[in-house]
Order: sequence, then C-alpha cells, then structure tokens
Amino acid sequence: MQAVPGVGVTGSSEKRDLFFECQHCGIPLVVDAAAARMTLQCQGCGKPTVVPEIQPDLTEVASGSASERLAELERHLKENESQRTEIKGYINQLSIQLHRWQLRLQTLENRRNDLTTRIGSLRADSL
Repeated sequence: MQAVPGVGVTGSSEKRDLFFECQHCGIPLVVDAAAARMTLQCQGCGKPTVVPEIQPDLTEVASGSASERLAELERHLKENESQRTEIKGYINQLSIQLHRWQLRLQTLENRRNDLTTRIGSLRADSL
C-alpha cells in the first residue's frame, strides 16, 4: 500500500480498515477500505467528508517479470471488480429497503388522512 499523509490501512487484503481524519474538524475516523472515495458525514462535525483512496503500491510489481506484473495487475483488477460487485449489492439492498420505507410512509399518510376525515365527521355530527 502507498503511504498517504494522515491515512493508514490495517488488516488483511479482504477486510481492511481505513484510518483518516475529517477534512473539516480533523477528528480521527475509521471506515472499511471499500468506502474509499465515498463521501460520508463526519461523526464529529456533521459535514460531508471524502474518504481518501489508497492505491496499491505498484512499484513492487514493477520489479518482477512481465508475466508476474501482468498477473499482479489482473489480481488487482479482479479485487476491484469484486469490491464493485459488493458495493452494488449493498446499494441494491438499500434501494429495496428505501422503497419499503416509502411504501410504509405512504400507508401511514393514507391512514392519517382517513383518521383525520373520520375525526372531522364525528366532530360535525356531535355539533
């Protein structure tokens, strides 16, 4: 991994934690490395903060033969595609969950309207 000031990575290549600081308030933050380049809300100041990206150190790859470099780059590409697929899955799950909450909200809105109408009718009848 390439060193980036204020950014660190720990863990295996599959599960890594990315340590960095909020660009606004400087509070230390930690996220999964898969969140690199995403914009997250800082838990300290509440402002949007971009998670830095850490690129693999390809200088080690350059020292090997062409076939070794190719194999290493293909491995990086496969890892990248795997992470993209994982994130797309998360987005799809969240989209489904959001849709369900929107349907629930609509049901509650309809119920509120019905109850308000019934309350209005009962008040009118009691007068």
